[in-house]
Amino acid sequence: MKKLNLLIPVLFSLFIISCSDDCETVCNQGEVLTNDCECLAVDPCVGVTCDAGEILTADCDCVDSAANLPVIVSGELNANATWTSDKIYELANKVVVSSGVTLTIEPGTIIKGREGSGSSATALVVAKGGKIEACGTAAKPIIFTSTLDNIAVGQTAGTNLNDTQVGLWGGLIILGNAPCSFEGDPSELQIEGIPADDAFGLYGGDDPDDNSGSLCYISVRHGGALIGSDNEINGITLGGVGRGTTINNVEVVANKDDGIEFFGGTVNVTNAIVWSQGDDAFDVDQAYSGTLDNYVSIAGPDSDHSLEIDGPEGTATGRFTFTNGTHKGFASEFADFRKSAMGTVSNTYFFGFPEDADFEIDDDGSSMNVVNGILEFANLEFNTTKSIAEICLDKAPAGDQAAFTIYMEQNASVVSTPTVGADTSVFGWTYTAQKNALNF
Repeated sequence: MKKLNLLIPVLFSLFIISCSDDCETVCNQGEVLTNDCECLAVDPCVGVTCDAGEILTADCDCVDSAANLPVIVSGELNANATWTSDKIYELANKVVVSSGVTLTIEPGTIIKGREGSGSSATALVVAKGGKIEACGTAAKPIIFTSTLDNIAVGQTAGTNLNDTQVGLWGGLIILGNAPCSFEGDPSELQIEGIPADDAFGLYGGDDPDDNSGSLCYISVRHGGALIGSDNEINGITLGGVGRGTTINNVEVVANKDDGIEFFGGTVNVTNAIVWSQGDDAFDVDQAYSGTLDNYVSIAGPDSDHSLEIDGPEGTATGRFTFTNGTHKGFASEFADFRKSAMGTVSNTYFFGFPEDADFEIDDDGSSMNVVNGILEFANLEFNTTKSIAEICLDKAPAGDQAAFTIYMEQNASVVSTPTVGADTSVFGWTYTAQKNALNF
């Protein structure tokens, strides 16, 4: 039961006496201005206390603390299921949404994965033919995290983990029947991150409109468990996912391997953010041919590339589109394009990268694709002290650096203030924003 005390009038009077005419400081919502012209955060639940056995949620409601006892799940889901926001769901091993089954997850639900490696690595896997309907809201995102995270029902963040703590569980894997380009042209392949003897790890097919469900306002944190030598699970893995699937407003934080990796498929993604990944922020393989629109990467101490783009592995081809992106780097490179990469990167801003970072073409196939207009760049902006010729390198054995320099000087520029990039205002709901990592 809520109990309201009398602190609110005190805060109101603080606000009244703090508004000096000599102070031009403007505070954010949820803050008050002090006499010293400083912004002071105000607890939105001030004055609310709970009875014994209850906890206070982010919505200032008192709920039974028993709600934080987890529901343990493992193995295959062979019937439709709904996970509700009044409980925490604990992945004891891999949980697989089988073909023909739909898993529905309510807004505000928290899912925690146990520690484990190899075949014991935890993950939520949506198999080919299965569906996940997981659409949170900006106020109530759906959160995937580690059992070591002390986040409780009704909260959007715990207090004991940060962006450097990675590999504490596996990740979210969605597999579909959309086209992919595999070496040798098989119709399907086993996804990385799933042992070869697990049949639910297959992906790929011939249906570009395949529908694996919906992901909206999803935050995936502290994942990337090791399953083998140099083989970790990505934060969000999309294998052969079709464009009938809805994915928007997704976040990956502190994943040991890649943030989001596309293995073929045609799915479109809007409003995606990756912070402090251990390898690449956004990775493309096997002729992914969807669109990523409005995306951000923020490197951490162990990050590699903001973009790592590979082309087809078999005879099938497809072209990706990445547009309206912002990349903040610390110890990472701008981007690598390899294995006859095909697609377009446009309206994208790079800043905060080390002086030796470069924007690379790595193989003859990708180099020729630039020449032939199959791999294209447009309206790229770099905040750096170097010239476009110094950072945009054609490293292919048979590449033509002079021609590539001319092309990039026509399609990229060095700037101090960007005119392109992501609209970061849409990411206010994220853990990244809560931790002020979006304060560029």
